[in-house]
Amino acid sequence: MSTKASTTSLERSLSKAAYTATEFYSREQRAIFWDQWVCVARAGAWTEAGAFRVFDIAGESIIILRDGDGVLHGHVNLCRHRGSRLLCGDGVQRGAIRCPYHGWSYDPDGTLVAAPFVPFEAIPENAKRLHPVALAQWAGFIFVHLTPEHALVAGGSLTDQLGRVPERLIRYPLSELQIAMTIEYDVNANWKVLLENYNECYHCAGVHPELCRVVPAFKRNGGADLDWERGIPHREGAFTFTFSGTSSRMPFPGLSEDERMRHNGELIYPNFMLSLSAEHVAAFYLFPQGPDRTKIVCDFLFHPEEMSKPDFDPSDAVEFWDLVNRQDWAICERVQSGMTSRVFEHGYYAPMEDASLDIRRYIAARLGEI
Repeated sequence: MSTKASTTSLERSLSKAAYTATEFYSREQRAIFWDQWVCVARAGAWTEAGAFRVFDIAGESIIILRDGDGVLHGHVNLCRHRGSRLLCGDGVQRGAIRCPYHGWSYDPDGTLVAAPFVPFEAIPENAKRLHPVALAQWAGFIFVHLTPEHALVAGGSLTDQLGRVPERLIRYPLSELQIAMTIEYDVNANWKVLLENYNECYHCAGVHPELCRVVPAFKRNGGADLDWERGIPHREGAFTFTFSGTSSRMPFPGLSEDERMRHNGELIYPNFMLSLSAEHVAAFYLFPQGPDRTKIVCDFLFHPEEMSKPDFDPSDAVEFWDLVNRQDWAICERVQSGMTSRVFEHGYYAPMEDASLDIRRYIAARLGEI
């Protein structure tokens, strides 16, 4: 992706309703977050038999649970009897998943195994298992699809949705990396505002002075002419996202010379942002909580060989990213607040924001008329 400006004209952004209206958000829930592959976590985040985690996917609660054989299963967090939530938060489930209301119990694969005082033959066949959620993995990341039958149609697989991303990142050892630290953010902004912000650097000079000292290209010409296919060069002597631009950690093995010296980023719709340095990766998962609020989980990933060293310390990268992240979230919250004005109808994309226009095409392709 290149952000080279091809025109001097400004184009309209999505409408005010797309960022603020409950009705528009409801359409997005149905057409995007409940009908596309959504990235939720690292597969290595929970490995013990019976370990589970509950996720909110745009208002739908789901369970991801690992069985005794190490296989992950996904279910809607809903008892088939009266609709009670089955599990909360994260933890380890010993034995069957037992509903706290009337005790209906399910195997990790979702099969009903107990319904106290109710003859099994009286229970409809379609109520004898939990509603399934499709799971797939790429590069150590877990993706879920809340409408499994749609994931099976032509063009509906995770491979189809990822497109060329795996090819572009093939030399990064993503599947081997481990989480050194996780930070969660609660941001009062629409998820699309956050993705648009990630996809341009017109704002970088004014919002990210520390980042621009490490990557001066982010502030030149308003962030125009950035060649994301090759990666963005750091300043002379720098090669990673830390305050010094350097690190004692070794670059990932197998990277090209460009990848050892340049920063790469991928935006994987609808909710996954991946920023790749030579020796660490920041992975962002966005979980919309409404039209004006988004939960963001950020995992900081490092190579296990580096993490095994006695002096391993990820704080140089984590503290730098945390500063940059909070700068981004604060400016996005100001955008969200401003868009509630009675006089706001839509914004504009400047020529150097070409990449941000992708959000309009993505939304239009899935919602139709916008």
